[in-house]
Amino acid sequence: MLGIVTVFCAPLPAEAKASKAAANAKPVTDGTSDPAIPYAVTLTPTKQADLDAAIAASSQLKSLQTSHTVGAYALAGRIRSDYDRVNSALESQGYYAGSVKISVKAGARTVDGKDPSLPDILKALGKNQKVAITISATIGPRFSLGNVALTTPPQEPPAASVPAPTPTTPTATAPAMKDPTAKAPVAKTSAKIPAGKAPSDGKAVPTPPPAAAVAATSEQAIAQAQPVSLLPEERKAFGLTSGQPAVAADVLAAQNSLLNQLQEEGYATASVSTPLAYLKPQTHTLDIVFRVNRGPKVVIGPISMTGLAHTKQRYLMNRLELKEGELYRPSRIESARQDLASTGVFASVQVRNAPPIITLPPSRTLMPGILQAMPIEFGFKEAKRRTLSAEIGYSTDLGGRVGVSWTHHNLLGNAEQLRLTALITGLGGSAQQGLGYDVYADFMKPDFLSKGQNLSVRLEGIRQLLYSYHQTAIIGRAGLNRHVGKYWNVSGGVMGEQEQIQQFGDTRSYFIIAAPLNATFDNTQLSNPIDPATHGVRASLSVTPSESLESGSSFFTLLSAQVSTYFDLKHLGISRPGRSVIAVRGIVGSVQGASTYQIPPDQRLYAGGPATVRGFRYQGVGPQYGKTKYGIGGTSMDAGSVEFRQRLPMNLGFAGFVDAGQVGTGSRPGQGTLRVGYGGGVRYFTPIGPIRVDVALPMNRPAYGDKWELYFGLGETF
Repeated sequence: MLGIVTVFCAPLPAEAKASKAAANAKPVTDGTSDPAIPYAVTLTPTKQADLDAAIAASSQLKSLQTSHTVGAYALAGRIRSDYDRVNSALESQGYYAGSVKISVKAGARTVDGKDPSLPDILKALGKNQKVAITISATIGPRFSLGNVALTTPPQEPPAASVPAPTPTTPTATAPAMKDPTAKAPVAKTSAKIPAGKAPSDGKAVPTPPPAAAVAATSEQAIAQAQPVSLLPEERKAFGLTSGQPAVAADVLAAQNSLLNQLQEEGYATASVSTPLAYLKPQTHTLDIVFRVNRGPKVVIGPISMTGLAHTKQRYLMNRLELKEGELYRPSRIESARQDLASTGVFASVQVRNAPPIITLPPSRTLMPGILQAMPIEFGFKEAKRRTLSAEIGYSTDLGGRVGVSWTHHNLLGNAEQLRLTALITGLGGSAQQGLGYDVYADFMKPDFLSKGQNLSVRLEGIRQLLYSYHQTAIIGRAGLNRHVGKYWNVSGGVMGEQEQIQQFGDTRSYFIIAAPLNATFDNTQLSNPIDPATHGVRASLSVTPSESLESGSSFFTLLSAQVSTYFDLKHLGISRPGRSVIAVRGIVGSVQGASTYQIPPDQRLYAGGPATVRGFRYQGVGPQYGKTKYGIGGTSMDAGSVEFRQRLPMNLGFAGFVDAGQVGTGSRPGQGTLRVGYGGGVRYFTPIGPIRVDVALPMNRPAYGDKWELYFGLGETF
């Protein structure tokens, strides 16, 4: 008749990766006195790429051949276990009529892997004599899905009146469909999360119903309960149809997709059972039966928070995107969890359902007619409030810079940040004439006046002794920063600067007030800004009206724009994703309303260095003072860069680049002498970002220009 498959599991790609990692591990033995026997495994291709990958991932002989050598009896046991494991890989791809053959060549003899004398044959081998093992699979016809049924869970009658079902005269029994990469056969359906618990990722999950008795045939299973009809959106999410290949991964994906869809419709306690699968060898089909229980449609109930020690709950509740009374949707709950985690003050944020379901008064629900509500609980683990960090960098033009920063991440209990930084600059360098400093205090208050709007304040003292000018200044800034949409960020503020500048023997004091306005766009979707981008666009535009009130009053406006884009060569089919990338950058700047000498030297435009044109020292591109290395600066600037980045094994990489740019004394970009630099460098990729070392040379070096430049830092240049 029919056989029963009670477990449906698919191969896990992560297991395949683990097998690959194990193959590169240092060999170990089984710890017994039985001498380890080296062996080599050959997998005979089936000409089905997915199936070959599943077989390779499932075979312990293959994954452990170099990392865990064993003695004769353990190796014979490993060979025997691979029959079931490889057969499970066949079944996971729908090949239920296939067979597995393992042949073992030990010395001059070739025997079958199931030969009872195999352990003795292996034990009789000479020292260091290698064994050759060949695994072959005959796939047979591929089974397809037959009847795909969805029913309610069957009613549980009294246990004494229900004998265990037994098939009558079965003609075939399908083995349990298991994960072919597992270490032992799976004997249960799927792991369940107990009521009131949350998985490690913090997402809320419903409590599954108790398992029902398994029928002997698909017809009996369908007759046990009532059929379930799916709405169009539910049917689309489910996706399974009769006639498609009986691939385990597709069936399990349909189970998860349908459950997710039901929960998104507000059925918080919905359940979709692990599918019951019934093999029909005569028709090469597999009948599938799912038990579906929608449960009540609910809204979000009372929201509670636990684990808060220094963070104010009122701040989190005001920020929370989730509202009591709205339709229960896991995607909304997870989005709210991620948003709270993004405040930067928590080591972890979890969320779970907090049953039992309660009934809300009509005035508290936002969904007319739905009064049942699922309470939600957020659990927090606060991160360290204070951190200390160090900064180091070096380039041959600006020299070395070292410093330290102290940050308080939750100053007043509302995720406010206070950062104190002290840097020593000008440690050598061809563009420097002595040591300088940069000390500043940053204060940031999130959600200022409205959610997603941050207040930032900085007080800074700076001294730098550049060849172009010597500057000592006190600067104060305050502004608002706001996210707009998914990729845009806009900011505006005010700035005041009191400074003394010496240039070419002339010392002047300036008091500058400005109102910088900025807009940035970034769709590279990187959570860590130091990580190298492999796709997308970054762009910025700034407009800064300024007034200089000392040493001759002048009004001027600084305009600048920058765009960079990244192209992954995987799109041309010549590289793996993220391994080979072409990065392009363009910069343009202009000063409107004043000439060069009407503008304080530090407000003029300069080029040279990693931010514009590598191969030229900082401020080394543009008009120079006579035939010296002193830069005057200008009122227009444009620059461009093209860079090729290649990842290598062992966390290494390299880059090659060409930069070009110019600075002019007119307000229109495109003026001045075009300077071109080129070079390359190496990268070492760490968990916090790539360490970068670049060497650049000028193609048309100006008088007194440097012959080469060396840059060292963390993260890519752009």
